[in-house]
Amino acid sequence: MGENLLNVGPEHWLGFVALVLVLLFLDLVIFHRRAHAPSLFESTVWSVVWIGLALVFNGFIWWWGWIEHNSSEAGMKFLTGYLVEKSLSVDNLFVFAVIFRFFQVQLKYQYRVLFWGILGAIVMRFLFILLGVELIHRFDWMLVIFGLFLVYTGFKLAFGDDEKVDPERNVLLRTARRLLRITREDHGQRFFARENGVLCITPLLLVLLVVESTDVLFAVDSVPAVIGITKDPFLVFSSNVFAILGLRALYFLLAGVLDRFRFLHYGLSAVLVFIGLKMMAEYVAEEFFHHKGPLVPAWVSLLVVGGLLVLSIIPSLLLSARKPDKDREKPADNAP
Repeated sequence: MGENLLNVGPEHWLGFVALVLVLLFLDLVIFHRRAHAPSLFESTVWSVVWIGLALVFNGFIWWWGWIEHNSSEAGMKFLTGYLVEKSLSVDNLFVFAVIFRFFQVQLKYQYRVLFWGILGAIVMRFLFILLGVELIHRFDWMLVIFGLFLVYTGFKLAFGDDEKVDPERNVLLRTARRLLRITREDHGQRFFARENGVLCITPLLLVLLVVESTDVLFAVDSVPAVIGITKDPFLVFSSNVFAILGLRALYFLLAGVLDRFRFLHYGLSAVLVFIGLKMMAEYVAEEFFHHKGPLVPAWVSLLVVGGLLVLSIIPSLLLSARKPDKDREKPADNAP
């Protein structure tokens, strides 16, 4: 059941990892060395840069697919996976905003937390993807399990009661508070500091632990969703990585207007249900009807996913345009 649409070898994986490390180094060490509160203009520019890099890489994947198989399937599947992961990331930004408000993290330090949080997310996504693809490769019926999970998640997202995020209930946070020494003074953007000669962790590291543990829950939804689009591990991982690389800039760009996307979760719900049903249908078609090849063409999946997201975003923006500014939530840096 596995795919290798681009004939990817170990050298390609190493090359991609090296590219990601270079981008992260440039982002943190060169362009964002000093902690500061990003302006709206800066966040917009960086969001455009990250999206542009993803599209350039998508163009490379498209070209690579034509060279290898004279097909655009790999390019379309990468783009579809990128759209799904990017949209799920926007929905997850609500949770990050709540976490930062709860811990009263200043805006200029939020970027550093998100940077290291995303670095950890890349590692966790890699492990999740390898595990998920390997399970499907060894046990075809895992497609049904993943499909049912996505359908359940989709309906829960659309019709379930809104659950308020409470960082105090985070198990990792409570464990760290009980076992580790925490500084009493403010140490800026540092994660570790010495007080009275004793090495302690700072409250900012606690925030990072909550963000990292929360991303594990996000990955449980997003990784099966992208695997439902393609079982090629390289396409799943690269589309995930490019989607979350620009998450920091997108967060600061949308921090004050997240509440405008009030219908986005319905679009995401429909996307998850569509992908879940497609996964189950592909298993049934191959197992019982000996159907070879994709049941739903890549271009159809791309149109369906893109259409569902557009149909949820446009009404959200139209409705929010009629809502007075004073009723909207303030950005996450207004906490005392």
